[in-house]
Parts: sequence; C-alpha cells; structure tokens
Amino acid sequence: MTDYDVFNGDADGICALVQLRLVEPRNSQLVTGVKRDISLLKQVNAEQGDRITVLDISMDKNHDALQRMLAAGAEVFYVDHHFSGQVPASAQLKSLINEAPDVCTSLLINHYLRGAHTGWAVVGTFGDNLKKSATGLAKNLDISADQLISLEKLGVYVNYNGYGADVDELHVRPAELYKLLSNFANPLDFIASDGETFERLETGYHEDLNTAQSTKALQASESVAIFSLPDQPWARRVSGVYSNGLSNQNPDRAHAVLTAKANGNYLVSVRAPLNNKQGAAALCMQFPTGGGREAAAGINDLPVAMLDEFIAAFTQSYRGS
Repeated sequence: MTDYDVFNGDADGICALVQLRLVEPRNSQLVTGVKRDISLLKQVNAEQGDRITVLDISMDKNHDALQRMLAAGAEVFYVDHHFSGQVPASAQLKSLINEAPDVCTSLLINHYLRGAHTGWAVVGTFGDNLKKSATGLAKNLDISADQLISLEKLGVYVNYNGYGADVDELHVRPAELYKLLSNFANPLDFIASDGETFERLETGYHEDLNTAQSTKALQASESVAIFSLPDQPWARRVSGVYSNGLSNQNPDRAHAVLTAKANGNYLVSVRAPLNNKQGAAALCMQFPTGGGREAAAGINDLPVAMLDEFIAAFTQSYRGS
C-alpha cells in the first residue's frame, strides 16, 4: 500500500495539507507543482489499496485519472472548492466539495478537523485572497492585530511563491515549502524560527510586485480593467498576487491580467469584482485550458488568435457589474 498526497502548490493547497498531516500523519509521496499545474492525478499510478489524498485541484480537470484510480481499487479523499463537474459515485471516494466563492480548501479542511490547526487555515485563506473569511476565522485565535498581519503576509507570500512556468522559477519548490511549514503546529512559530525562508519569499514578493506596479492598463473602465505583463519570470511569479492586489484596490471592478508566453500565447488571470464574486470560472471555461472558481479563474494558454474574443467576452461578462 502506498500513500499519496496530491496538492496544489499555492498557499491554499499547502496549508490544507499542513493541517491534515499535523493531525493525521502519513509517510506519503508528495505530488505537486506550480499553481497552474492542476492535472496532477495523472502522475499517480494507483494500485489496489493505495490511499490518495487530493487537495485544491479541480476534480473536473482530473476526472479521467480519478476514475482510473477508483477502478484500480484505490481509496481517494478529495477536498476542493473549484468546479468539480460530475462527482463519481463510488464507495472508495470520499469528497468534500464546496464551490461557494468565500470558501477555500483550507477552510474545508479546518472544518473537517474541527479547528485543530486554525492558524494554518487562516494563512491558506488569506493566500486565496479571501480576507473577510480569513479575518472571521482568525477570531477563534488568541492573537494580536500584529500577529494577524503576519499570518496574512505569510499567506500572500506562500501563494505568490506558487506562480511560475515551472518549479525552477519559484523561490522554493512547493513540496519543499510544505515540508518546511509542516514542522510547525503554529504558523507564527514558523515565521519566528525560519526567518531565512520567510525573508526570501518576502523579498521576492516585493521586488516582483514593485516591478509590476508600473504596468499601465490596456483598457480600463469603472467595471473592467485589463493589464498585460511581459514574458519574464518575474511577471509569471507575480501575476496572481498582482491580480489580487488590483481587486483589493478596486473591489467593484473585474480584472484580467495577461502574461505573454514564449509560444506567443497568453497566461490569463481573471478576478471577479470582490463585491460580486461570480462568473470568473464560467468565463474562462469558454476557452481551451481555462478553469477556476467563481471569484478567481484563469486560462493557462490562451491562443493569441483568441485574444480579441477573450477581451470581448470578459468585458461583456462584467459590464455594469
């Protein structure tokens, strides 16, 4: 029997797994990657009796691999908040799926574990830019206002670290970052004890974000804004947190950030207005390699020939939002 932990390499996926393994330790094989690498189940060759935990990746994008695992006789525990599609009916599958816009995987795991490690759930929720949900959850913690800010920073930095064309562009590989974080039951202890890793993420975050701040909008109105970043590692690393920052600064406006790719196409990040968190997944799923959730979604490889079509669809989706 082999245990596998399959998880998104962003803050939500990592913090969900940290919570779970602090309570239910396993000597698992780790399967993860950059944030946009979500078709992870195909990397697992499951056999009869294997136990597979899947966190924060779309069931819809992994449907065929999931069916294959279940048919092989593996047991699967699947927790996610992205579009799931049809959930297979199987006694070997236990799933916790909630696509509500103010929910993330770290919150689902926190509920499943009855708040055993709420601090890590707060970090993951901040990382997913669910500030209201994170702040509400943090009321269950005995921490100061400054400590809450530290948890928010950690969530943002860990989330930022997940973006890149491949793991070589990241400051810390997601599997290694998970191992570092999982040594601490309290995320504040990680910040205090591993200042080197925290500072590496913090420095990279601010350097990349400062570079992005000079970006001018391709088009902007009260309801939508579109920005374009170059084909550079810093741009790929910052695209997600840059999109989140735009949303936080303009909560009534939808945002799209286009990052140029070496093949001439675009990586796309879409954020629905914070005050109207809906429609992002449906928009992106109209295009090849698109997916996500109601509040935040993306397209991994938008063909340049479809750029005008995307801009028109994006603008139409949020006109008057």
